Amino acid sequence: MVSWRSINSHSAVIRLPTFAFAALAIGCYAGLADHPDQLGGADNADDDGGSGAGDSGTGGDTAADPPADAALITASGVRRLTAREYTDTVRDLLLDESFDGVSLLPLDAPTPFDNDYRIQSASDGLINGTEFLATQVSERLLADPDRLNAVVGCVASGPDDEACMRGFVTRFGRRALRRPLTPAEIDVRLYGVTGSDGALAHAAEAGDFAVGVGTLIQGFLQDPEFLYRVEIGTPVPGEPGVFQLSQFEIATRLSYLVWGNTPDDALLDRAAAGELADGEAIRAVAQDMLADPRAVSRVARFHAMWLGYENLPHGGELSSAMQTETTALVQRVVFDEQLPWHDLFRFKETFVSDLLAEQYGLPAPGSSEPVWVDYGDTGRAGLLSHGSFLSNGLNGFDTSPVQRGKLISELLLCQTVPPPPPGVGDDQPTPENTFCKVDRYAVHSTPGCLSCHVALDPVGFGLENYDALGRYRDYEPDNPDTEEDETQCLIEGKGVLPSGETFHGPAELAELAINSGQLSSCITKQLVRFATGHSELDSVDEDVRRHLLEQVGSGDFRFDDLVLGLASDDAFRYRREETVEEGDQ
Repeated sequence: MVSWRSINSHSAVIRLPTFAFAALAIGCYAGLADHPDQLGGADNADDDGGSGAGDSGTGGDTAADPPADAALITASGVRRLTAREYTDTVRDLLLDESFDGVSLLPLDAPTPFDNDYRIQSASDGLINGTEFLATQVSERLLADPDRLNAVVGCVASGPDDEACMRGFVTRFGRRALRRPLTPAEIDVRLYGVTGSDGALAHAAEAGDFAVGVGTLIQGFLQDPEFLYRVEIGTPVPGEPGVFQLSQFEIATRLSYLVWGNTPDDALLDRAAAGELADGEAIRAVAQDMLADPRAVSRVARFHAMWLGYENLPHGGELSSAMQTETTALVQRVVFDEQLPWHDLFRFKETFVSDLLAEQYGLPAPGSSEPVWVDYGDTGRAGLLSHGSFLSNGLNGFDTSPVQRGKLISELLLCQTVPPPPPGVGDDQPTPENTFCKVDRYAVHSTPGCLSCHVALDPVGFGLENYDALGRYRDYEPDNPDTEEDETQCLIEGKGVLPSGETFHGPAELAELAINSGQLSSCITKQLVRFATGHSELDSVDEDVRRHLLEQVGSGDFRFDDLVLGLASDDAFRYRREETVEEGDQ
Protein backbone atom coordinates (compact mmCIF):
# COMPACT_ATOMS: atom_id res chain seq x y z
CA MET A 1 0.00 0.00 0.00
CA VAL A 2 1.37 3.41 -0.97
CA SER A 3 1.56 6.04 1.76
CA TRP A 4 1.25 9.68 0.77
CA ARG A 5 2.72 12.85 2.14
CA SER A 6 0.50 15.91 1.93
CA ILE A 7 2.04 19.24 1.10
CA ASN A 8 -0.31 22.10 1.96
CA SER A 9 -0.14 25.35 0.03
CA HIS A 10 -2.73 28.03 0.80
CA SER A 11 -5.94 26.04 0.26
CA ALA A 12 -4.22 23.65 -2.12
CA VAL A 13 -3.05 20.15 -1.37
CA ILE A 14 -0.43 18.56 -3.62
CA ARG A 15 0.31 14.94 -2.82
CA LEU A 16 3.67 13.34 -3.41
CA PRO A 17 4.20 9.61 -2.93
CA THR A 18 6.57 8.76 -0.08
CA PHE A 19 7.86 5.79 -2.09
CA ALA A 20 9.42 8.23 -4.53
CA PHE A 21 11.68 9.68 -1.85
CA ALA A 22 12.64 6.22 -0.62
CA ALA A 23 13.37 4.86 -4.08
CA LEU A 24 15.46 7.86 -5.03
CA ALA A 25 17.35 7.88 -1.74
CA ILE A 26 18.84 4.42 -2.26
CA GLY A 27 19.82 5.18 -5.86
CA CYS A 28 17.59 2.54 -7.47
CA TYR A 29 16.23 3.04 -10.99
CA ALA A 30 13.96 0.00 -11.11
CA GLY A 31 10.35 1.03 -11.38
CA LEU A 32 10.90 4.77 -11.78
CA ALA A 33 9.95 4.70 -15.45
CA ASP A 34 6.64 3.16 -14.41
CA HIS A 35 5.66 6.44 -12.74
CA PRO A 36 5.85 9.07 -15.50
CA ASP A 37 3.53 11.39 -13.62
CA GLN A 38 6.13 11.66 -10.86
CA LEU A 39 9.42 11.27 -12.73
CA GLY A 40 8.74 11.90 -16.38
CA GLY A 41 8.24 9.10 -18.88
CA ALA A 42 9.45 8.39 -22.37
CA ASP A 43 6.49 10.23 -23.85
CA ASN A 44 8.37 13.46 -23.15
CA ALA A 45 9.69 13.09 -26.68
CA ASP A 46 6.29 14.24 -27.93
CA ASP A 47 6.79 17.67 -26.39
CA ASP A 48 7.77 20.47 -28.73
CA GLY A 49 10.50 21.55 -26.32
CA GLY A 50 12.41 18.31 -26.80
CA SER A 51 14.98 17.42 -29.39
CA GLY A 52 13.32 14.36 -30.82
CA ALA A 53 12.83 10.80 -29.75
CA GLY A 54 15.19 9.63 -27.12
CA ASP A 55 15.89 13.12 -25.79
CA SER A 56 13.09 13.46 -23.31
CA GLY A 57 15.47 13.81 -20.44
CA THR A 58 14.57 10.34 -19.22
CA GLY A 59 15.30 8.22 -22.25
CA GLY A 60 13.33 7.25 -25.29
CA ASP A 61 12.88 4.65 -27.99
CA THR A 62 15.77 5.66 -30.28
CA ALA A 63 18.58 3.10 -30.27
CA ALA A 64 21.66 4.28 -28.42
CA ASP A 65 25.09 4.55 -29.98
CA PRO A 66 27.71 2.31 -28.40
CA PRO A 67 30.55 4.00 -26.49
CA ALA A 68 34.07 3.71 -27.84
CA ASP A 69 35.07 1.70 -24.75
CA ALA A 70 32.27 0.40 -22.54
CA ALA A 71 34.84 -0.61 -19.92
CA LEU A 72 35.33 3.10 -19.14
CA ILE A 73 31.67 3.80 -18.30
CA THR A 74 31.30 4.48 -14.60
CA ALA A 75 28.44 3.45 -12.34
CA SER A 76 25.88 6.14 -11.62
CA GLY A 77 23.11 6.40 -9.05
CA VAL A 78 20.37 8.92 -8.31
CA ARG A 79 22.00 12.01 -6.80
CA ARG A 80 20.29 14.37 -4.43
CA LEU A 81 21.12 18.05 -4.72
CA THR A 82 23.48 19.07 -1.95
CA ALA A 83 22.36 21.84 0.40
CA ARG A 84 24.55 24.28 -1.50
CA GLU A 85 23.32 23.11 -4.92
CA TYR A 86 19.72 23.32 -3.68
CA THR A 87 20.28 26.86 -2.44
CA ASP A 88 21.93 28.07 -5.64
CA THR A 89 19.26 26.39 -7.78
CA VAL A 90 16.39 27.99 -5.89
CA ARG A 91 18.11 31.37 -5.99
CA ASP A 92 18.47 31.07 -9.74
CA LEU A 93 14.93 29.85 -10.40
CA LEU A 94 13.22 32.46 -8.23
CA LEU A 95 15.72 35.33 -8.65
CA ASP A 96 16.09 35.34 -4.85
CA GLU A 97 19.71 36.09 -3.90
CA SER A 98 18.85 36.25 -0.19
CA PHE A 99 17.55 32.68 -0.05
CA ASP A 100 19.61 30.34 2.16
CA GLY A 101 18.78 26.66 2.40
CA VAL A 102 22.18 25.61 3.73
CA SER A 103 21.33 26.58 7.31
CA LEU A 104 18.12 24.49 7.37
CA LEU A 105 18.86 21.41 5.28
CA PRO A 106 20.86 18.43 6.57
CA LEU A 107 24.48 18.72 5.47
CA ASP A 108 26.25 15.76 3.93
CA ALA A 109 29.58 14.63 5.31
CA PRO A 110 32.59 15.96 3.35
CA THR A 111 34.57 13.10 1.80
CA PRO A 112 36.15 15.61 0.98
CA PHE A 113 33.25 16.69 -1.24
CA ASP A 114 29.64 16.91 -0.10
CA ASN A 115 28.05 15.11 -3.07
CA ASP A 116 28.69 11.41 -2.44
CA TYR A 117 25.24 10.02 -3.28
CA ARG A 118 26.10 6.65 -1.77
CA ILE A 119 25.87 8.11 1.73
CA GLN A 120 22.88 10.38 1.11
CA SER A 121 19.59 9.59 2.79
CA ALA A 122 16.00 10.85 2.63
CA SER A 123 15.62 11.81 6.27
CA ASP A 124 12.71 13.49 8.02
CA GLY A 125 14.96 16.52 8.34
CA LEU A 126 15.33 16.66 4.57
CA ILE A 127 11.62 16.26 3.87
CA ASN A 128 10.54 18.71 6.58
CA GLY A 129 13.28 21.15 5.59
CA THR A 130 12.37 21.20 1.89
CA GLU A 131 8.68 21.58 2.77
CA PHE A 132 9.37 24.55 5.04
CA LEU A 133 11.76 26.17 2.56
CA ALA A 134 9.39 25.71 -0.38
CA THR A 135 6.66 27.49 1.58
CA GLN A 136 8.98 30.22 2.80
CA VAL A 137 10.54 31.04 -0.57
CA SER A 138 7.18 30.94 -2.32
CA GLU A 139 5.57 33.34 0.14
CA ARG A 140 8.51 35.72 -0.18
CA LEU A 141 8.15 35.67 -3.97
CA LEU A 142 4.44 36.43 -3.80
CA ALA A 143 5.20 39.42 -1.57
CA ASP A 144 7.52 40.92 -4.20
CA PRO A 145 5.42 41.92 -7.27
CA ASP A 146 8.37 42.90 -9.47
CA ARG A 147 10.24 39.67 -8.89
CA LEU A 148 7.01 37.67 -9.19
CA ASN A 149 6.31 39.16 -12.61
CA ALA A 150 9.86 38.41 -13.74
CA VAL A 151 9.61 34.77 -12.61
CA VAL A 152 6.12 34.20 -14.08
CA GLY A 153 7.07 35.75 -17.41
CA CYS A 154 3.59 36.98 -18.36
CA VAL A 155 0.92 39.35 -17.05
CA ALA A 156 -2.28 37.54 -16.08
CA SER A 157 -5.57 38.96 -17.29
CA GLY A 158 -7.35 37.57 -14.23
CA PRO A 159 -7.12 34.92 -11.49
CA ASP A 160 -7.86 32.05 -13.87
CA ASP A 161 -5.80 33.10 -16.90
CA GLU A 162 -5.12 29.62 -18.28
CA ALA A 163 -2.77 30.71 -21.06
CA CYS A 164 -0.47 32.65 -18.73
CA MET A 165 -0.47 29.86 -16.11
CA ARG A 166 0.26 27.23 -18.75
CA GLY A 167 3.14 29.29 -20.10
CA PHE A 168 4.56 29.63 -16.60
CA VAL A 169 4.30 25.89 -15.88
CA THR A 170 5.95 25.07 -19.20
CA ARG A 171 8.86 27.46 -18.74
CA PHE A 172 9.43 27.06 -15.01
CA GLY A 173 8.89 23.31 -15.10
CA ARG A 174 11.56 22.85 -17.76
CA ARG A 175 14.07 24.74 -15.61
CA ALA A 176 13.08 23.08 -12.33
CA LEU A 177 12.95 19.49 -13.61
CA ARG A 178 15.73 20.08 -16.12
CA ARG A 179 13.75 18.72 -19.06
CA PRO A 180 10.54 19.61 -20.97
CA LEU A 181 7.29 18.63 -19.29
CA THR A 182 4.82 16.51 -21.22
CA PRO A 183 1.38 17.94 -22.02
CA ALA A 184 -0.10 15.50 -19.50
CA GLU A 185 2.28 16.69 -16.77
CA ILE A 186 1.37 20.30 -17.49
CA ASP A 187 -2.35 19.57 -17.40
CA VAL A 188 -2.22 17.74 -14.06
CA ARG A 189 -0.44 20.67 -12.46
CA LEU A 190 -2.96 23.12 -13.92
CA TYR A 191 -6.14 21.12 -13.34
CA GLY A 192 -5.20 18.53 -10.74
CA VAL A 193 -6.08 14.87 -10.73
CA THR A 194 -9.85 15.42 -10.78
CA GLY A 195 -9.77 18.31 -13.21
CA SER A 196 -10.82 20.85 -10.62
CA ASP A 197 -8.17 20.66 -7.89
CA GLY A 198 -5.13 22.13 -9.63
CA ALA A 199 -3.40 25.49 -9.54
CA LEU A 200 -6.04 27.22 -11.70
CA ALA A 201 -8.85 26.18 -9.38
CA HIS A 202 -6.92 27.39 -6.34
CA ALA A 203 -6.21 30.73 -8.00
CA ALA A 204 -9.85 31.17 -8.97
CA GLU A 205 -11.04 30.22 -5.48
CA ALA A 206 -8.69 32.78 -3.90
CA GLY A 207 -9.41 35.38 -6.57
CA ASP A 208 -5.66 35.76 -7.02
CA PHE A 209 -3.53 34.43 -9.88
CA ALA A 210 -0.46 34.53 -7.64
CA VAL A 211 -1.98 31.93 -5.31
CA GLY A 212 -1.91 29.42 -8.16
CA VAL A 213 1.70 30.35 -8.93
CA GLY A 214 2.63 29.80 -5.29
CA THR A 215 0.95 26.39 -5.33
CA LEU A 216 2.91 25.39 -8.42
CA ILE A 217 6.24 26.61 -7.09
CA GLN A 218 5.82 24.73 -3.82
CA GLY A 219 4.97 21.60 -5.75
CA PHE A 220 7.98 21.90 -8.06
CA LEU A 221 10.41 22.59 -5.21
CA GLN A 222 9.29 19.41 -3.43
CA ASP A 223 9.14 17.25 -6.52
CA PRO A 224 11.55 14.28 -6.20
CA GLU A 225 12.78 15.00 -9.72
CA PHE A 226 13.75 18.50 -8.60
CA LEU A 227 15.47 17.33 -5.42
CA TYR A 228 17.24 14.46 -7.16
CA ARG A 229 19.15 14.23 -10.42
CA VAL A 230 17.52 11.29 -12.14
CA GLU A 231 19.41 9.76 -15.07
CA ILE A 232 17.78 6.95 -17.03
CA GLY A 233 18.95 7.18 -20.65
CA THR A 234 18.59 4.63 -23.43
CA PRO A 235 19.95 1.05 -23.20
CA VAL A 236 23.01 0.38 -25.36
CA PRO A 237 22.52 -2.76 -27.48
CA GLY A 238 25.01 -5.47 -26.64
CA GLU A 239 26.18 -3.76 -23.44
CA PRO A 240 23.99 -4.93 -20.54
CA GLY A 241 23.60 -2.29 -17.88
CA VAL A 242 25.04 0.54 -20.02
CA PHE A 243 22.79 3.48 -20.98
CA GLN A 244 23.34 6.48 -23.22
CA LEU A 245 22.18 9.64 -21.50
CA SER A 246 19.74 11.97 -23.16
CA GLN A 247 20.92 15.43 -24.05
CA PHE A 248 18.92 16.96 -21.21
CA GLU A 249 20.59 14.58 -18.77
CA ILE A 250 23.98 15.52 -20.19
CA ALA A 251 23.10 19.21 -19.86
CA THR A 252 22.26 18.60 -16.22
CA ARG A 253 25.55 16.79 -15.61
CA LEU A 254 27.43 19.67 -17.22
CA SER A 255 25.55 22.33 -15.34
CA TYR A 256 26.10 20.85 -11.89
CA LEU A 257 29.73 20.04 -12.67
CA VAL A 258 30.70 23.47 -14.00
CA TRP A 259 28.16 25.79 -12.32
CA GLY A 260 26.75 23.84 -9.38
CA ASN A 261 23.33 24.93 -10.57
CA THR A 262 20.37 23.92 -12.72
CA PRO A 263 20.78 24.35 -16.50
CA ASP A 264 19.67 27.75 -17.72
CA ASP A 265 17.35 28.25 -20.67
CA ALA A 266 20.26 28.69 -23.08
CA LEU A 267 21.81 25.35 -22.10
CA LEU A 268 18.45 23.57 -22.27
CA ASP A 269 17.90 25.11 -25.70
CA ARG A 270 21.24 23.69 -26.83
CA ALA A 271 20.20 20.27 -25.55
CA ALA A 272 16.87 20.57 -27.37
CA ALA A 273 18.72 21.55 -30.57
CA GLY A 274 20.93 18.45 -30.38
CA GLU A 275 24.16 20.33 -29.57
CA LEU A 276 25.29 17.76 -26.98
CA ALA A 277 25.35 14.79 -29.32
CA ASP A 278 29.03 13.85 -29.11
CA GLY A 279 32.21 14.52 -27.20
CA GLU A 280 33.48 17.39 -29.32
CA ALA A 281 30.11 19.13 -29.23
CA ILE A 282 29.95 18.78 -25.45
CA ARG A 283 33.49 20.12 -25.18
CA ALA A 284 32.51 23.26 -27.10
CA VAL A 285 29.48 23.83 -24.88
CA ALA A 286 31.51 23.22 -21.71
CA GLN A 287 34.12 25.71 -22.89
CA ASP A 288 31.42 28.37 -23.23
CA MET A 289 30.14 27.50 -19.75
CA LEU A 290 33.58 27.95 -18.23
CA ALA A 291 33.56 31.55 -19.46
CA ASP A 292 30.48 32.22 -17.30
CA PRO A 293 31.02 33.84 -13.84
CA ARG A 294 29.14 30.95 -12.24
CA ALA A 295 32.09 28.71 -13.10
CA VAL A 296 34.46 30.84 -11.01
CA SER A 297 32.63 30.25 -7.74
CA ARG A 298 32.13 26.54 -8.54
CA VAL A 299 35.82 25.93 -9.28
CA ALA A 300 36.83 27.94 -6.21
CA ARG A 301 34.51 25.86 -4.03
CA PHE A 302 35.86 22.64 -5.55
CA HIS A 303 39.35 23.60 -4.38
CA ALA A 304 38.07 24.75 -0.98
CA MET A 305 36.32 21.44 -0.34
CA TRP A 306 39.24 19.42 -1.66
CA LEU A 307 41.89 21.14 0.47
CA GLY A 308 39.69 21.54 3.54
CA TYR A 309 39.42 25.30 3.88
CA GLU A 310 35.77 25.88 2.93
CA ASN A 311 34.87 26.62 6.55
CA LEU A 312 37.51 28.47 8.59
CA PRO A 313 37.58 28.54 12.40
CA HIS A 314 38.46 32.21 12.86
CA GLY A 315 35.27 33.94 11.76
CA GLY A 316 34.70 37.58 10.99
CA GLU A 317 36.99 39.80 8.94
CA LEU A 318 39.99 37.48 9.14
CA SER A 319 38.26 34.44 7.65
CA SER A 320 36.67 36.62 4.98
CA ALA A 321 40.07 38.07 4.03
CA MET A 322 41.60 34.59 3.79
CA GLN A 323 38.76 33.29 1.62
CA THR A 324 39.02 36.34 -0.63
CA GLU A 325 42.79 35.82 -1.00
CA THR A 326 42.47 32.19 -2.08
CA THR A 327 39.46 32.71 -4.34
CA ALA A 328 41.31 35.54 -6.10
CA LEU A 329 44.29 33.27 -6.77
CA VAL A 330 42.05 30.53 -8.21
CA GLN A 331 40.30 33.06 -10.44
CA ARG A 332 43.55 34.64 -11.67
CA VAL A 333 45.32 31.35 -12.45
CA VAL A 334 42.39 29.34 -13.81
CA PHE A 335 40.23 31.99 -15.47
CA ASP A 336 41.77 35.43 -15.88
CA GLU A 337 45.21 34.43 -17.16
CA GLN A 338 44.57 30.72 -17.86
CA LEU A 339 47.93 29.75 -16.47
CA PRO A 340 49.10 26.21 -15.77
CA TRP A 341 47.00 24.85 -12.91
CA HIS A 342 50.19 24.04 -10.97
CA ASP A 343 50.81 27.79 -10.64
CA LEU A 344 48.18 27.77 -7.90
CA PHE A 345 50.90 26.25 -5.73
CA ARG A 346 53.94 28.22 -6.91
CA PHE A 347 52.52 31.68 -7.62
CA LYS A 348 54.84 34.46 -6.39
CA GLU A 349 52.13 37.01 -5.56
CA THR A 350 49.14 37.00 -3.26
CA PHE A 351 45.99 39.11 -2.88
CA VAL A 352 46.07 40.83 0.53
CA SER A 353 45.12 44.01 2.37
CA ASP A 354 47.12 45.49 5.23
CA LEU A 355 45.45 43.00 7.59
CA LEU A 356 46.85 39.86 5.93
CA ALA A 357 50.08 41.46 4.70
CA GLU A 358 51.15 42.32 8.23
CA GLN A 359 50.12 38.89 9.43
CA TYR A 360 52.24 37.20 6.76
CA GLY A 361 55.22 39.51 7.31
CA LEU A 362 54.81 41.16 3.91
CA PRO A 363 55.14 44.91 3.23
CA ALA A 364 51.77 46.49 3.91
CA PRO A 365 50.28 47.82 0.65
CA GLY A 366 48.65 50.71 2.51
CA SER A 367 45.16 49.60 1.62
CA SER A 368 42.18 48.23 3.50
CA GLU A 369 41.16 46.60 0.22
CA PRO A 370 43.22 43.65 -1.07
CA VAL A 371 45.76 44.15 -3.85
CA TRP A 372 48.37 41.85 -5.39
CA VAL A 373 51.60 41.80 -3.37
CA ASP A 374 54.86 40.01 -4.18
CA TYR A 375 56.00 37.35 -1.69
CA GLY A 376 59.60 38.42 -2.13
CA ASP A 377 62.14 36.28 -0.27
CA THR A 378 59.77 35.19 2.49
CA GLY A 379 59.80 31.56 1.38
CA ARG A 380 56.10 31.66 0.63
CA ALA A 381 54.51 30.71 -2.68
CA GLY A 382 51.06 29.77 -3.83
CA LEU A 383 47.98 28.46 -2.11
CA LEU A 384 49.75 26.34 0.51
CA SER A 385 51.12 29.58 2.00
CA HIS A 386 47.64 31.04 2.49
CA GLY A 387 46.11 31.32 5.92
CA SER A 388 43.06 29.49 4.56
CA PHE A 389 45.07 26.31 3.98
CA LEU A 390 47.33 26.71 7.02
CA SER A 391 44.27 27.04 9.27
CA ASN A 392 43.82 23.30 8.82
CA GLY A 393 45.40 20.65 11.00
CA LEU A 394 44.87 22.01 14.49
CA ASN A 395 44.88 20.29 17.85
CA GLY A 396 43.45 22.57 20.48
CA PHE A 397 45.16 25.95 20.52
CA ASP A 398 48.11 24.96 18.33
CA THR A 399 48.99 23.21 15.08
CA SER A 400 49.35 19.43 14.94
CA PRO A 401 52.04 17.74 12.82
CA VAL A 402 49.85 14.63 12.73
CA GLN A 403 46.77 16.45 11.44
CA ARG A 404 48.72 18.54 8.96
CA GLY A 405 50.61 15.47 7.77
CA LYS A 406 47.30 13.67 7.32
CA LEU A 407 45.90 16.60 5.36
CA ILE A 408 48.90 16.72 3.03
CA SER A 409 49.17 12.96 2.56
CA GLU A 410 45.48 12.22 2.02
CA LEU A 411 44.16 15.32 0.28
CA LEU A 412 47.12 16.95 -1.46
CA LEU A 413 48.95 13.76 -2.48
CA CYS A 414 46.02 11.27 -2.46
CA GLN A 415 47.93 8.74 -0.36
CA THR A 416 46.12 6.22 1.82
CA VAL A 417 46.75 6.65 5.53
CA PRO A 418 45.46 3.78 7.70
CA PRO A 419 43.14 4.70 10.58
CA PRO A 420 44.57 4.77 14.10
CA PRO A 421 44.23 1.67 16.28
CA PRO A 422 41.06 1.37 18.42
CA GLY A 423 41.16 3.69 21.40
CA VAL A 424 43.88 5.92 19.96
CA GLY A 425 42.44 9.37 19.45
CA ASP A 426 44.77 11.99 20.95
CA ASP A 427 47.52 12.83 18.48
CA GLN A 428 49.61 14.83 20.96
CA PRO A 429 51.62 12.42 23.11
CA THR A 430 52.97 13.55 26.48
CA PRO A 431 56.00 11.43 27.37
CA GLU A 432 57.72 12.36 30.64
CA ASN A 433 60.42 15.04 30.82
CA THR A 434 59.61 16.53 27.41
CA PHE A 435 57.76 19.69 26.56
CA CYS A 436 59.02 20.75 23.12
CA LYS A 437 56.78 19.44 20.38
CA VAL A 438 59.48 17.69 18.40
CA ASP A 439 60.46 15.72 21.52
CA ARG A 440 56.89 14.86 22.44
CA TYR A 441 56.17 13.52 18.98
CA ALA A 442 59.40 11.48 18.92
CA VAL A 443 57.45 8.73 20.68
CA HIS A 444 55.73 8.07 17.34
CA SER A 445 59.04 6.78 15.96
CA THR A 446 58.83 3.73 18.21
CA PRO A 447 57.73 0.32 16.86
CA GLY A 448 53.96 0.06 16.68
CA CYS A 449 53.55 3.75 15.82
CA LEU A 450 56.14 4.33 13.12
CA SER A 451 54.39 2.37 10.37
CA CYS A 452 51.53 4.89 10.31
CA HIS A 453 53.17 8.06 11.57
CA VAL A 454 56.07 7.94 9.11
CA ALA A 455 53.66 9.37 6.54
CA LEU A 456 52.26 11.94 8.99
CA ASP A 457 54.53 13.55 11.59
CA PRO A 458 57.64 14.10 9.41
CA VAL A 459 55.44 15.65 6.73
CA GLY A 460 53.52 17.88 9.13
CA PHE A 461 56.67 19.19 10.81
CA GLY A 462 57.62 20.79 7.49
CA LEU A 463 54.87 23.39 8.05
CA GLU A 464 55.50 23.97 11.77
CA ASN A 465 57.03 27.39 11.19
CA TYR A 466 53.52 28.56 10.22
CA ASP A 467 50.89 28.86 12.93
CA ALA A 468 47.14 28.33 12.74
CA LEU A 469 46.68 31.83 11.29
CA GLY A 470 49.38 31.46 8.64
CA ARG A 471 51.89 33.60 10.55
CA TYR A 472 55.57 32.70 10.45
CA ARG A 473 57.18 31.82 13.78
CA ASP A 474 60.63 30.66 14.93
CA TYR A 475 59.53 29.33 18.30
CA GLU A 476 56.58 27.38 19.64
CA PRO A 477 53.81 29.32 21.40
CA ASP A 478 53.54 28.94 25.14
CA ASN A 479 50.84 26.53 26.22
CA PRO A 480 49.04 28.17 29.17
CA ASP A 481 47.96 24.75 30.46
CA THR A 482 51.53 23.66 31.17
CA GLU A 483 54.17 24.84 33.65
CA GLU A 484 56.91 24.84 31.04
CA ASP A 485 57.72 27.76 28.76
CA GLU A 486 57.39 26.42 25.21
CA THR A 487 58.71 29.68 23.77
CA GLN A 488 62.16 28.20 24.38
CA CYS A 489 61.45 25.52 21.76
CA LEU A 490 63.09 26.43 18.45
CA ILE A 491 61.17 25.20 15.40
CA GLU A 492 63.45 23.64 12.79
CA GLY A 493 60.60 23.39 10.25
CA LYS A 494 62.11 20.47 8.38
CA GLY A 495 59.67 18.13 6.66
CA VAL A 496 60.34 14.70 5.25
CA LEU A 497 58.11 13.01 2.68
CA PRO A 498 57.72 9.20 2.67
CA SER A 499 59.98 9.27 -0.42
CA GLY A 500 62.79 10.62 1.78
CA GLU A 501 62.79 14.07 0.15
CA THR A 502 63.06 16.99 2.57
CA PHE A 503 61.46 20.43 2.50
CA HIS A 504 61.08 23.57 4.57
CA GLY A 505 57.73 25.29 4.33
CA PRO A 506 54.85 25.34 1.86
CA ALA A 507 56.76 26.59 -1.19
CA GLU A 508 59.27 23.73 -1.13
CA LEU A 509 56.50 21.23 -0.38
CA ALA A 510 54.57 22.43 -3.43
CA GLU A 511 57.60 22.06 -5.70
CA LEU A 512 58.20 18.49 -4.53
CA ALA A 513 54.53 17.59 -5.01
CA ILE A 514 54.52 19.06 -8.52
CA ASN A 515 57.83 17.56 -9.62
CA SER A 516 56.93 14.09 -8.34
CA GLY A 517 53.76 14.00 -10.44
CA GLN A 518 51.73 13.17 -7.33
CA LEU A 519 49.88 16.49 -7.40
CA SER A 520 48.85 15.99 -11.03
CA SER A 521 47.67 12.47 -10.29
CA CYS A 522 45.78 13.63 -7.22
CA ILE A 523 43.88 16.45 -8.93
CA THR A 524 42.58 14.02 -11.55
CA LYS A 525 41.43 11.69 -8.79
CA GLN A 526 39.69 14.51 -6.94
CA LEU A 527 37.95 15.74 -10.09
CA VAL A 528 36.65 12.25 -10.89
CA ARG A 529 35.41 11.96 -7.30
CA PHE A 530 33.65 15.29 -7.60
CA ALA A 531 32.11 14.58 -11.00
CA THR A 532 30.90 11.04 -10.25
CA GLY A 533 29.81 11.49 -6.65
CA HIS A 534 32.09 8.59 -5.66
CA SER A 535 34.30 9.31 -2.66
CA GLU A 536 35.80 5.84 -3.07
CA LEU A 537 36.88 5.14 -6.64
CA ASP A 538 36.40 1.66 -8.02
CA SER A 539 38.58 0.10 -10.72
CA VAL A 540 36.56 1.70 -13.54
CA ASP A 541 36.78 5.13 -11.90
CA GLU A 542 40.54 4.67 -11.58
CA ASP A 543 40.77 3.78 -15.27
CA VAL A 544 38.86 6.96 -16.12
CA ARG A 545 41.23 8.94 -13.90
CA ARG A 546 44.31 7.47 -15.61
CA HIS A 547 42.77 8.12 -19.03
CA LEU A 548 42.15 11.75 -18.05
CA LEU A 549 45.73 12.17 -16.87
CA GLU A 550 47.02 10.68 -20.12
CA GLN A 551 44.97 13.26 -22.06
CA VAL A 552 46.53 16.27 -20.30
CA GLY A 553 50.04 14.79 -20.03
CA SER A 554 52.56 14.53 -17.23
CA GLY A 555 53.77 18.16 -17.33
CA ASP A 556 51.92 21.41 -16.72
CA PHE A 557 48.31 21.65 -17.81
CA ARG A 558 45.43 24.04 -17.31
CA PHE A 559 42.48 23.25 -15.09
CA ASP A 560 40.03 23.78 -17.92
CA ASP A 561 41.92 21.09 -19.85
CA LEU A 562 40.92 18.66 -17.12
CA VAL A 563 37.28 19.74 -17.07
CA LEU A 564 36.96 19.72 -20.86
CA GLY A 565 38.73 16.36 -21.12
CA LEU A 566 36.35 14.83 -18.61
CA ALA A 567 33.23 16.38 -20.16
CA SER A 568 34.11 15.29 -23.70
CA ASP A 569 34.91 11.71 -22.70
CA ASP A 570 32.43 8.88 -23.32
CA ALA A 571 32.23 8.35 -19.57
CA PHE A 572 30.35 11.65 -19.37
CA ARG A 573 27.69 10.69 -21.95
CA TYR A 574 26.83 7.26 -20.57
CA ARG A 575 26.07 5.61 -17.27
CA ARG A 576 26.44 2.10 -16.01
CA GLU A 577 23.63 0.73 -13.90
CA GLU A 578 24.72 0.58 -10.31
CA THR A 579 23.98 -2.58 -8.36
CA VAL A 580 22.78 -2.47 -4.78
CA GLU A 581 26.11 -3.97 -3.72
CA GLU A 582 28.01 -1.12 -5.40
CA GLY A 583 25.79 1.45 -3.76
CA ASP A 584 26.34 -0.13 -0.36
CA GLN A 585 30.13 -0.03 -0.58
